[in-house]
Amino acid sequence: MLLDREGPLKALLASARSAALGHGSTVVVEGEAGIGKTTLLREFAEHSDHGCRVLWGWCEALITPCPLGPLQDMGQLLDARVAALLNQAASPERLFPAVLNALQHASDPVILIFEDVQWADNATLDLIKYLGRRISLLPTVLVLSFRSDEIGADHPLTRVLGDLPSASVSRLTLQPLSPEAVAALTEQAGRCADDLYQVTAGNPFFVTELLASKTGPGRIPHSVRDAVWARLSRLTAGERKALEVISIVPGGVEPWLVRALLGVEADILLDQCLTRGLLRRDDQGAVMFRHELARQATVDRLPPSLQKSLHSKVEAAMSQHVTTQAPALLARRVHHAAGAGDGERVLELAPQAAAHAARLGAHREAASHLATALRYVAQAAPEQAAQLYEDWAYEAGLALLVYEPVIEAHHRVIAIWRELGRTEKIGPNLCRLSRLHWRRGEGEAAEDCAAQAVCEMEKLPPGPELAMAYSTRSQLRMLHYRFDEAIEWGLRALALADQLGEIETRIHALNNVGTALLFAGRPGGRERLEETLALALAHGFHDHAVRAYTNFAECAVVSKEFGLAERLLAEGIAFATRHDLDTAAHYLLGRQAELRMEQGRFREAETIAQGVMNLERLPMVMHLPALTVLGRVHMRLGEPGGMALLHNALQEGLATGELQRIVPVRSALTEAAWLHEDYGACQEQLTALAAIDLNCFRAWDFGELAVWWRRCGMAMPLPIPNAQIPLPHAAELHGHPLAAAKEWDRLGLPYDAALALMQVRGVDAGPALARAVTIFESLEARPAAALARTQAQRLGVAGQLPKARRGPYGAARRHPLGLTRHEQQVLALIAAGMSNKEAAQLLSRSPRTIEHQVSAVLSKFSAASRMEVLLRLRGEPWLLATDST
Repeated sequence: MLLDREGPLKALLASARSAALGHGSTVVVEGEAGIGKTTLLREFAEHSDHGCRVLWGWCEALITPCPLGPLQDMGQLLDARVAALLNQAASPERLFPAVLNALQHASDPVILIFEDVQWADNATLDLIKYLGRRISLLPTVLVLSFRSDEIGADHPLTRVLGDLPSASVSRLTLQPLSPEAVAALTEQAGRCADDLYQVTAGNPFFVTELLASKTGPGRIPHSVRDAVWARLSRLTAGERKALEVISIVPGGVEPWLVRALLGVEADILLDQCLTRGLLRRDDQGAVMFRHELARQATVDRLPPSLQKSLHSKVEAAMSQHVTTQAPALLARRVHHAAGAGDGERVLELAPQAAAHAARLGAHREAASHLATALRYVAQAAPEQAAQLYEDWAYEAGLALLVYEPVIEAHHRVIAIWRELGRTEKIGPNLCRLSRLHWRRGEGEAAEDCAAQAVCEMEKLPPGPELAMAYSTRSQLRMLHYRFDEAIEWGLRALALADQLGEIETRIHALNNVGTALLFAGRPGGRERLEETLALALAHGFHDHAVRAYTNFAECAVVSKEFGLAERLLAEGIAFATRHDLDTAAHYLLGRQAELRMEQGRFREAETIAQGVMNLERLPMVMHLPALTVLGRVHMRLGEPGGMALLHNALQEGLATGELQRIVPVRSALTEAAWLHEDYGACQEQLTALAAIDLNCFRAWDFGELAVWWRRCGMAMPLPIPNAQIPLPHAAELHGHPLAAAKEWDRLGLPYDAALALMQVRGVDAGPALARAVTIFESLEARPAAALARTQAQRLGVAGQLPKARRGPYGAARRHPLGLTRHEQQVLALIAAGMSNKEAAQLLSRSPRTIEHQVSAVLSKFSAASRMEVLLRLRGEPWLLATDST
């Protein structure tokens, strides 16, 4: 009997009908433990159209969850290829597209029900995000149930749900039963329990369990344990034993495991418990408690010694079970070995389970398994203990934001390896310590650890660890603009990597050397970055590929090679989006905003940068490019908040200690002060920049510093470093601002051209200022336009300026990807799901024309299909906003 659930059931059935039409969705069913989520979903499954396939999967309350537990439950029923990949422990980048392909090509609509996702492992959360972002394009309903009373703001599930596209997500929050519903259940049970609602607060599980227990409602505690224990006490000894044994296993218990645990009486005892309604059986024959709370209450009833004995018995049974799914049992075996207090078994199994989880990309679960093993580290031999600490520190360093324990673990490992005389194990730990300190902004400690790592590993025969240590030192030098040293260390790494045949180290080192060469204005940098990108793509190193796109694109933006920058950013953003590397995609979007700003497309830059900044939980360094652009654009547009954004960017940039985060912000603050003729503030920022070793500056950064030094009339001369000053800066510094403006125009930077025109004096001042004002006003750069008019008045040439404009500026906003007005219309129809034929009819254009315009849209998105365009639109909704005025 389903009471007070008509609305949620109607919503679920509507989602199934919509999926049958090709419009999938994610439905979140939430509520406190025992609120009736499973009951609702079973009613939904029974009432769904018979053409739908309903597949169930469960997350279990193991010490460390089994990776992809729900998918393991439904894999064979979903698709044979998916099941095969699961058995092979295939990586997510192979497994997830296979799941997507199975759903896309399913003959009937599919309803995937993931129960109790509050216990989901990291890989399952990744799968939910992967499917949830694509669900609207599938004939599928993804139903997620979880206990809202176990989910807080910091729970990983909260972040995953927040990242799903809101348009395709609906949330159903189940409320307690009404007094009337409780009364109806009481009457149906033939009971008289006037205070049952008050005692249970309308929780359906409490109500039904208390009614089924045949005990009076009375003044009982707000725990289902008493109700479950009351029912258990009236069972036969055999039935009670069966429930106690099954209760020790979270989730479902497979038939083979039930028989191993209960022997020849297994089937009879299970039938009796199923008949009594204490257990239920899923579609694949596994049995489980009708409610998890009942299982927990049953476990609580067992003496600790019996719990340990049962855990040991379960683990032993699993160890004897020969199956292709043996790797998937590892997480469960670790749980039971730990429950049995069998340290020796945990130390054997946990590293295997961790390795299996890591292969699936579930690094958080790998760290958890190793943490379980570390509980018994006192039983391990010193070498085994050191390896456990080392492996845990590595996995935790990848997945967990717990730097202090990880750093402490590495130091402990180093001490153990030293005591054991295992010098070869010290270097890799020092390299990882260096990286951890760098992430925390502790540059000196990072350098010290990297230097120690090189020193330790150079005492040994050359190996891959030494090559990566060299490359790590190269990367640190490159990030801090110590280009000569970055190149030197990078070349060492390359030579050793090539000698050893280490392709990953070669990719890493080529990136460092190529970036350093380009930033230093030396030959050979571009070729190396092209090679590292090609190698990373060819060998499937996605992170290295995105890093190559990022560094190469930044070099192109800085050196004003905007055609190259456009291509690299478009490809890089598309690549990162295609591989779900969201953080990298948003960092690249910040660089794309920087490119738009340089091009004078301020409104587009503002739109992109603001979109990135609106994203929550983006790491500081990954949003700094967007933050800097947003502050600079607001400052140039004369909009409020620009200075606050720039000061925030400076504070964050100073914390990194990297010039690429600091120099652009101080230059922007200098520009802002100059526009308001606050020369004291100009001097403050310029003096801070000049205090840095100018030989570490990129050529374009120094050129900008030098022209601002001149414009602001600094008294002291600026030391000239060895770097060659770029042509437009050099022209202005040599007293030829008209030539500088012409060069800026050639490069495609109109705002910088107008700033150079403001430096013209003499007979050419009037026409130059007139042109500067025209450019500034076309860009909506109000502060600069106002200052140019003020200068014209001082020079007595105000009469040569264009008439001041009144009211808002009418500058047209262009599309961030350069789509024409017609292409923007086609993009909107692609987003609406229209075919080429439907678009042609609606826009009154020929099918051939629409086909060409769709191809143009795909090309400008660097997308291989319409689905990739839709994925970009979900992450970058501003690409749909058009303004063709």
